Amino acid sequence: MMPIGPRNSITDVGGLRVGNAEDHRLKSGVSVVVCDQPAVAAVQVLGGAPGTRETDLLEPHNTVQTVDAVVLSGGSAFGLDAASGAQAALREMGRGFAVGPLRIPIVPAAILFDLINGGDKDWGRYPPYRELGYEAVQAASQDFATGTAGAGTGALTATFKGGLGTASTVLDNGITIGALVAVNALGSATIGRSRNFWSAPFEEGAEFGGIGMPEPFPSDARDLMIKFRSAQSESSNTTIAVIATDAVLTKAEAKRLAISAHDGFSRALWPSHTPLDGDLVFALATGTSGKTLALHDFIDLGAAAASTMARAIARGVHDATAAENDLLPAWSQPG
Repeated sequence: MMPIGPRNSITDVGGLRVGNAEDHRLKSGVSVVVCDQPAVAAVQVLGGAPGTRETDLLEPHNTVQTVDAVVLSGGSAFGLDAASGAQAALREMGRGFAVGPLRIPIVPAAILFDLINGGDKDWGRYPPYRELGYEAVQAASQDFATGTAGAGTGALTATFKGGLGTASTVLDNGITIGALVAVNALGSATIGRSRNFWSAPFEEGAEFGGIGMPEPFPSDARDLMIKFRSAQSESSNTTIAVIATDAVLTKAEAKRLAISAHDGFSRALWPSHTPLDGDLVFALATGTSGKTLALHDFIDLGAAAASTMARAIARGVHDATAAENDLLPAWSQPG
């Protein structure tokens, strides 16, 4: 057992808040991780179909060291507008990278494809994501909804509805690590046609049902459960996430943390990182603990990043709720 934070949430990491905004008729939404103070950030993309904004600046060799917020959005490429709304809200707060008398909020973003999910996408001339991004920043708090909320509102996996999930872990040295993830995978978070989660070995308590691993192991466990195998909608995917810690990290260390967190995708989703997923992890280091890490401590942090991410993925699917015109059942529905 690894101790969890008091909320079992990414907001157990000091200096972070999360805001959601969604439109249930649209079946889509936005989640924003707001940094109370600029945080060191990095990114790792391992999916073959990403959609992003401001990710180049996160590479360790580039100039800007910190960000003000990170956006996860539905809407495919239309959802990149959410970062503009989040940026507007942060600018009103006086946040941003100083350039002479001006301040430019630094807001990287990633999107998932939820355009074919039973929602009404007839939004007129302009998509609603800019306003949703603005609203999500305004709603930012230490407590927020999971499941069918924010960027997970219209998410689907191969077998059940996806959703927004979060989890946290407190290491023996007092460092906290947390994950936030919008699960919209091409593959499945559950084993074969069962309700058991691939993440079960890492579950803390009964945070995603407590049903453990199936016994006996199902014969279809290794079958590829692929979402909507058709030319029209097979690309309706992507799992996007944030891994965060209160440790003091460099950008290069944050990059390594993002890489480690992708192991949680591989533990929780079968398959993951496909050519039709845009699987991506942002890493944030707030430094609020004041602690730097020796190499052996960083190994522990990376392992915790993977397990915490795996748990957050399962929680996103577990917490989803049924809604009108759903194309797939929620995990919580009997059947």
